[in-house]
Amino acid sequence: MQKSITFHKYHGTGNDFILIDSFHKDIKLSPEIIQQICNRRFGVGADGLIILRKADTFDFCMDFYNSDGKPGTMCGNGGRCIVAFAHYLGIISEKTTFLAPDGVHEAFYYNHEKISLKMSDVASFEQHKKGLFFDTGSPHLVILKTSKDTFNVYSEGKEIRYSSAYMPNGTNVNFLTTDKKIPEIFTYERGVENETFSCGTGAVAASLALNITNNIASPVTLKSKGGLLKISFTTHANNSFSDIWLEGPAINVFSGTYIIG
Repeated sequence: MQKSITFHKYHGTGNDFILIDSFHKDIKLSPEIIQQICNRRFGVGADGLIILRKADTFDFCMDFYNSDGKPGTMCGNGGRCIVAFAHYLGIISEKTTFLAPDGVHEAFYYNHEKISLKMSDVASFEQHKKGLFFDTGSPHLVILKTSKDTFNVYSEGKEIRYSSAYMPNGTNVNFLTTDKKIPEIFTYERGVENETFSCGTGAVAASLALNITNNIASPVTLKSKGGLLKISFTTHANNSFSDIWLEGPAINVFSGTYIIG
């Protein structure tokens, strides 16, 4: 096992990740080491860790882990961050096609403030007791609120995430306020087990929910705690969605060396 590892810290609207280059050197990390690196008290601190690996028929592969050390499903903000990281490493220029946990994705890197990531098509949604449920590469429940409503993202999100209705794997939970000019989204993320400053796949789910419930047309701009995200999509008569693009920043915060104890 490596005694030390070079890392790069990125964030996409406050959703932060540790990026590691395994394209040029094979890197393997145990779940325990990933937990340690992501720990905000005793490590670098991040919502997740992403390893950029080689892929036979694509530009690269996105190997994503939540901060609990377990492999994660698709992460939209993390997807933009790894595109920015691949650009930084010189692996891609402007356009890329890469492999992620939920399949193949396309992306365009314009600059660190604007990266467009194509998300997976959404074939359907479900009306659940508390809101609308989508699979946008990761499972998401979207609950519509107004800014006057009282809700606790952590406690209510955690209760729903671990409820029997979503066992055994749980779900991400999004609270979406719709009474302002720019809708606001608040997300409890499984794997992080806390509220995060932003969630890309959650923002996609929320924008589709707004289209269904409020007839808001594409593109949709959402405000998260960490900033703005823009989602565009094509709507079909059977309530399915295609050509879904998530646009936002991916910022390189700092780089360093982590000592593996």
